[in-house]
Amino acid sequence: MDPSQIEKVQLSPSEVLARYHRAMLDKSADDLADLYSVDAIHEFPMLFPGMPESYHGREEIRAGYRAAWAALPARVEEIGDVVLHQTADPEVIIVEQRVGCVLTATGRPFAANNLLVIRVHDGLITHVRDYLDALTLNQALNRLPAVLTLLAGDDAR
Repeated sequence: MDPSQIEKVQLSPSEVLARYHRAMLDKSADDLADLYSVDAIHEFPMLFPGMPESYHGREEIRAGYRAAWAALPARVEEIGDVVLHQTADPEVIIVEQRVGCVLTATGRPFAANNLLVIRVHDGLITHVRDYLDALTLNQALNRLPAVLTLLAGDDAR
């Protein structure tokens, strides 16, 4: 059969979420970015020093996550306590989850809660609001002084 005649299967929001989790566990910025539309937006509304307020576009998401994961002295070991909330809009899901990590230098485990609001259109993520428990993550990474500096207004995100 001619490849152009093969119907492209569109993923549901919950199927996209499963692949999103796999990309996080694999620390694969490519697999993660490939879940997004070309003009997608990924927002980080919570205060997190060193992170931008958002990524705009698939390639910025790819580059941003590649750099962030390369610099992060921790690895995601598990994603648990996942609660998936369907909304009145079939394109939008809300996800509560607990992300279990290990500091790579010490092997010390820690976990941070996370809430995602994900919009999926035509099988691709078009928008994410990523509410990460940044305080827990910053504490685990010994970055609380940077948070205090940011709160004092001495430094931009």
